[in-house]
Amino acid sequence: MKVSVFVATSMDGYIAREDNSIDWLENLEANGDQDYGYHEFISNIDAILMGRNTFDVVKKLKDWSYNGMPIFVLTHHPLDLHPGKYTNVHPIQGEPRQVLADLEKRGFNHLYIDGGKTITEFLSASLVDEMIITRIPILLGKGIPLFGSLEKEIKLELKSTIDFKDGLIQNTYKVFK
Repeated sequence: MKVSVFVATSMDGYIAREDNSIDWLENLEANGDQDYGYHEFISNIDAILMGRNTFDVVKKLKDWSYNGMPIFVLTHHPLDLHPGKYTNVHPIQGEPRQVLADLEKRGFNHLYIDGGKTITEFLSASLVDEMIITRIPILLGKGIPLFGSLEKEIKLELKSTIDFKDGLIQNTYKVFK
């Protein structure tokens, strides 16, 4: 199974404020003519795996853009799901290799993982194939970092860079396992 990351981060490496807020990304949503490659990326994905904290943040967004896409949420607690809105959301538990094996048995081929802790766990287990990281020209100063502590050094190969006219820079990396 191919495992990909598609994430935005501040220039100082944060994916959210300390309170999990991603309000600093709202200006990007207003730029409707540019999706920074998201729709092309998501069209090649057949399932999403995210951590519980990330799910709790994205389910509050005005635009629930995952309609129909199977979403698996890593959690040990019941999910508070509104009837009818989140029919494609499923809780899942386990270590990264176990979760990946379970999703492969269900027939999924390309997994998008989201959430700092989840990304770090899958990187530490050598399960990530590529990362698309978009740097937003803002310094938050503090917050939730994209990467937590890793158990080992992980080598990356830069595959491409896109310099968007509004100052965002998107790098695509191959992750060596």
